Parts: sequence; C-alpha cells; structure tokens
Amino acid sequence: MSKNAKPGTESASTSNFIRSHIEADLAAGKYSSRKWGGKPGPAQAHAGAAADPAKIRTRFPPEPNGYLHLGHAKSICLNFGLAQHYGGACHLRFDDTNPEKEEQEYVDSIREAVQWLGFDWGANGYFASDYFGFMYEAAEYLITSGNAYVDEQSAEEMRTSRGTLTEPGTASPWRERPAAESLALFREMRDGKHAEGSMVLRTKIDMASPNINLRDPAIYRIRKATHHRTGDAWCIYPMYTYAHPIEDALEQITHSLCTLEFADQRPFYDWLLDKLADGGLLARPLPQQIEFARLNLGHVVLSKRKLIQLVDEKHVSGWDDPRLPTLAGARRRGYTPEGFRLFAERIGVSKADSWIDYSVLEDCMREHLNEIAERRIAVLDPLKLIIDNYPEGQQEDCFAPNHPQKPELGKRALPLTRELWIEREDFTETPPKGYFRLFPGNKVRLRYGYVVECTGCDKDAAGNVTAVHCQYLPETRSGTPGAESVKVKGNIHWLSAAQSHAIEVRLYDRLFKAPHPGAGGRDFLLDLNPDSARSVTAQLEAALASATPGTRFQFERHGYFVADSRDSSTGKPVFNRAVTLRDSWVK
Repeated sequence: MSKNAKPGTESASTSNFIRSHIEADLAAGKYSSRKWGGKPGPAQAHAGAAADPAKIRTRFPPEPNGYLHLGHAKSICLNFGLAQHYGGACHLRFDDTNPEKEEQEYVDSIREAVQWLGFDWGANGYFASDYFGFMYEAAEYLITSGNAYVDEQSAEEMRTSRGTLTEPGTASPWRERPAAESLALFREMRDGKHAEGSMVLRTKIDMASPNINLRDPAIYRIRKATHHRTGDAWCIYPMYTYAHPIEDALEQITHSLCTLEFADQRPFYDWLLDKLADGGLLARPLPQQIEFARLNLGHVVLSKRKLIQLVDEKHVSGWDDPRLPTLAGARRRGYTPEGFRLFAERIGVSKADSWIDYSVLEDCMREHLNEIAERRIAVLDPLKLIIDNYPEGQQEDCFAPNHPQKPELGKRALPLTRELWIEREDFTETPPKGYFRLFPGNKVRLRYGYVVECTGCDKDAAGNVTAVHCQYLPETRSGTPGAESVKVKGNIHWLSAAQSHAIEVRLYDRLFKAPHPGAGGRDFLLDLNPDSARSVTAQLEAALASATPGTRFQFERHGYFVADSRDSSTGKPVFNRAVTLRDSWVK
C-alpha cells in the first residue's frame, strides 16, 4: 500500500474476481443507461439519492442489533473501497426488520465505526424500514399474481413439511387457497387481528426444489413489537431474505456483495426481483448478488451470539473492551483505520473459505503504527538504579529522537540524574549464558547516555533486590568522541527517578489462547486466555502525563500504546498496549 493512498482505494487496488466482474459490467455498459422505471412512486420516493451519477453502487447492510466486529471491517473496506475506486457510491443501510433486537445505540455505534475506518456514505444513508410501505405493496402484488399465500401451519409443521436435502418438501394445505382469501387474511395480519405465530405469508415457488431456500420461503411474519423508528405503525415485518433484494433494487444497487453463506439464497433473490420487475414494480437491469469468503480469523470469535455472551456474562468489560474483536474495542486498544485497510488489502478477496492467522492483522497494525507513532520510554517493572559516582542534585539532558525514521520531528530531552528507573529484568546477580545486561562487574550503555559498570545491589530482609548500584564512565556520553571508547554488548533504557511519572499501563494480549476457540464442540469459554489483560504501575516520561486520549506512542522495547479513550483524565492518562513490537505467539 502506498503511504499516500487515499482511504478506501487500497482495499480495491488488488485484482480479484469481484473487480473482474465489475469491470466486465462497466465495459458492457450494463448500468450506464439505467433510468428510474417500473411503477411510478415507490422507487423514486424511497431512493432519491440514486440520482447522483455513480458508475456502480454497492452497499453495507448491517443489522443494528450489536456492535460491528473485525469481520465487518473487511466488508466495509471492500464495499466502500470498490465504490470509490470505480467512481461509484456505497450506501449504508440498516437492516432493521427485527424490531425486538434493534436499538438506536447500535445504529450510532455502526455509523461511528464506518466513519472511523475512513469512509463516508454521504446522502446514501438508509433503513430497511424506509421501504416498509413498498414491501407491503409488493407482497400484495405477489398474492394477487398467484406467487404468494397465507399459511396457517405452525412453525413446527412448516419445518417438518419443508423436507430435507435428499427428500422434497410437502405442500401446505393452504398453498392453493384463493388469492382473494390470502389477500384478505394478509390485510388482517397487517391490522393486528391475528396472534403472533398463527400465520405467515409465504411465496409459492417449488416445494420439490433441490434448493431448500426455494421451498416456499416465508416473507412476512406477525410481530407485535414496537419498532425503534416506526413505532407501532406495523405489526407485521418482512423477513430479511425478502427485504434485502427489494432494498437493493429500490436503491439501484448494481453489485450486492454478500458472504458465502448467502449463495444458496441467490436463486430466491433473483426470483423475487424478476417477479416484481415483471409486474412493473421494479426497473431493469436488476441488482446482482456476488458472494465472497467471509473473514475467518484465528484466536477470536466473531459470532454475534458468542460476543453477546462474553459481554453479558462479564468475561469482558463491555462492547469496547480492548480485547474484544469489535471495532469499538479495536479502536480503544489503539488499532488504526489505516491498519485495517492495509489488512483488507493484504488478505484479499476470494471465493473459498480460509483461515487468517491473527498475526497478519497485528503485523498490519505494527506496520502503520511504526510509521506514525512517536517514540517514548516507559519502565514497566521499575527497579532503582543508583549511579554512586554521579553528584547528588546534578542533572543533565540526554537527547532521544522522537522518531528515528523522521528526523524532522526533532529530539526530546531525557533528564539524567543520580537515581534512575530501569527494568527489573535488566539486572541479575547470576547471569545466564548470553545475558549482556547488568550484573556485578558488567558494563552496559544507558541508552542515549553513558556507559555504566554494575557494582552490586541492595536487598531487603526477604532477599529481594531493591536497588542496583553502578559507576558511570564520564567520557562515554552518547554523541561525544568518547562514546565508542568503551565497547559494550548491552544497551538498556532508563528514566530519571525524580523526573518520571507513575502511570497505569494495561498490557493486553489475545482474548483466546486457542487458534479456534470452541473447536470440536468444546465450550469456547474454556479457551479464554487468563493472561489477556494485566495492569501495572509503570514509570513513564514526564511529558506522557499530558497525553490526550487516543494519542499513540511506541514505548521503546515494549510495543505500541494508546492513551485510553474511556479511563484517561487530564494529567492522568491510562495507556493500553495495542500490539507488541514483534509477534510473541510465534512457536
């Protein structure tokens, strides 16, 4: 990906079968002469934004019953990226056909997530409920044209009569009821005269079809529930498989991109649109559904049911927990939109399901964070280092680059004093082979400062090391001619004990320790990683105390961190680790 690539273009920049399909349609002029047609009124009234001169139209159609997860990021980047690449438009459409599970909170979170990823739907923001009137009218047409009927079988009876993959279904006893009778009953359903579950509207297709989805699927059911937008105006609601193709057609979507589980639904998608177009309710050319492989990512669960369980049972702190594979959690953790767009480009688009290792996503985040994050020093497990021959009360500034690849960002001062903080793991009394840090008699460089020689340590009554002592070599300051006069193999980072701040740092890791949580029927909760979150009180550079929420840094040696958007306060940030400097899960 080019560093100067515009948002959205990168995910469409690599050739794939969807691009080939779109380019063939454009070359053939399939949609170039598209005009509003069909029955006057509904289409024009419900999708006026289609008047803009888009070459193609895609859509991202989330159901507002939860927060978007990492799998949605792939779909967002694909749909919006293709539209931008080909001078088209991408619609954000909420599938709000299930009033019992949908809330405005989810609508707001989805809008925010799409915008955070760098995309804008402009005037093309819609809801399935925008089209309820037209969908009802279309259903009446299907009844009067002999293509739908009201069925009074119970849900269990319908399930039994549907047949199996090897046996045809059995026709409903209500399948041949007169159209006028079905129409009257359907209107009674609309008017609330029948109980939930007492009847449904089904299309009349083929009960012997090898595709079970064509065995007279239900398209309307009774739901006496208040809708978050339409209130109590309706007590019947369309099924998603019925609503989705109509929405696409009314909005003049050209390429309706779905994941592979919808492939078996495509024949019904095409059947429905053809019937409505034949009746003059919709205009041709009609949208076409194209399926691609969904994101299967290791070490996470993307099932909405499992995500809700994790939140409801408080295995995580909420929908924006930095360990949760939601976009809200990823944003809070410190992941970047650019990293997601790079990830979408890197994994590509295919027709076959495959598993992507989580390290691929982490590498994309590292790549972008390495470019944008200024460097700072943090000591996560502080141990006191005392330079015995450095004068008490004296202080001098050492200088560290804000970004080693960007000299234009300048340097910052690191005050050196007699007492410093170092990492506890940077000292041992009995060094193993290959250990080049502090131990009695060994010399190391204080990064950006002097070479020091370890002389010993202090211990408490329990034998725990409480402080390390050393002598510094004044002629070896970094950046001076004597810096190379003493050769050392170890280089450790440090902070002035007097000039640093104690700040909470949260060390996040993968939520699940297994690559495929719950594989083989196992309870996926048994695969939770008990070490996925750890909080420490670290010593940080003084300037980090004023970090604003959302600001990202590389803590040298430890990884990339972000000031938490929820728990940080003025002068008291909390830092979350987004990702380590290198993959810690490599076997």
